[in-house]
Amino acid sequence: MNRFAWATPRTISEAAAAATTLVADAMSSDPTGPGVVTVLKAGGIDLLDLMKETLLMPATLVNLQQIPGLDSIHPGEGGALHLGSMVTLATLASHPLVRQRYPALADAVSRSASPQIRNVATLGGNLLQRPRCWYFRAKEHHCLRKGGDHCFAIPGENQYHAIFDNSPCAIVHPSTAATVLVALNATVELIDAKGTVRRPLLVDFFGPPDQDIMRENNLKPHEILTAVLLPAVPASVRMAHLKQGEKDSIDWPLADVAVLLDLTPDKMCKSATVILGAAAPVPHRAEAAEAALIGKHIDEDIARQAGRAALNGATPLSHNAYKLPLFETLVHRAILAAAG
Repeated sequence: MNRFAWATPRTISEAAAAATTLVADAMSSDPTGPGVVTVLKAGGIDLLDLMKETLLMPATLVNLQQIPGLDSIHPGEGGALHLGSMVTLATLASHPLVRQRYPALADAVSRSASPQIRNVATLGGNLLQRPRCWYFRAKEHHCLRKGGDHCFAIPGENQYHAIFDNSPCAIVHPSTAATVLVALNATVELIDAKGTVRRPLLVDFFGPPDQDIMRENNLKPHEILTAVLLPAVPASVRMAHLKQGEKDSIDWPLADVAVLLDLTPDKMCKSATVILGAAAPVPHRAEAAEAALIGKHIDEDIARQAGRAALNGATPLSHNAYKLPLFETLVHRAILAAAG
């Protein structure tokens, strides 16, 4: 790991002014080349991994932990909930308002990583972490996402990679929390050094490779993700999140699914949201599965039909076709779990 300076701003404006370089931009250039790279540090879980592998060699880290208010959870207008970007995953998983109003989110983050990591990792850092593709994480492979000329995973070892939208880059989005947050129609709050505020939907904040091959989102230089805003959920909406890993420990999921169902008292589905994680470069909306549910009374057969429909458009690679039955089963089970 390289030597670096340490800055601890006390305001969002100070931190944003100091953050001269996005991690994505720093990684797509020669880390040993000229120029002074200054990047933001939240919990530091992903950042320190990148630095230890010398994939990122910043001159200065800007620590966000001393900025008041970024680690708070509080109600918003009309039953919404404000989640500060520096809230740890452990706090998010145990918070009574999250568990009461958004149980699928609490379930997802409570099973992410290890207890030690959840007590340090932040919500903002989790959403902004870089992909976990082993070619991207290997300094020896100058892949498309680091400014190279091809994706090594598509013809290579791709068993953990995308089964949807997997060209030109076959990464899967690394955040499990994002799967549920996209299903909940979350908004992110972004503030720059001048105090200008942007609030795009999370689904629009994330970007697929065909928009920008080197970035997973549209964060700008001198801009900080300060909060995630969750809209109120009607009482008639039920939700569930399920994931499957190779073993029941701290692995990233092979597949995960978030389902929201707006149900009548007799379990007729008025609207449905089905989001697949670890399936595509961004959380993937299974529109065909949603269409299979709307206007139907939720039962075993309808859930199975939706599970099959969730795979519409899948293009598995040479080593990851096993994800097809896995997602089919998880969608089926998540629908039944949400419906009660």
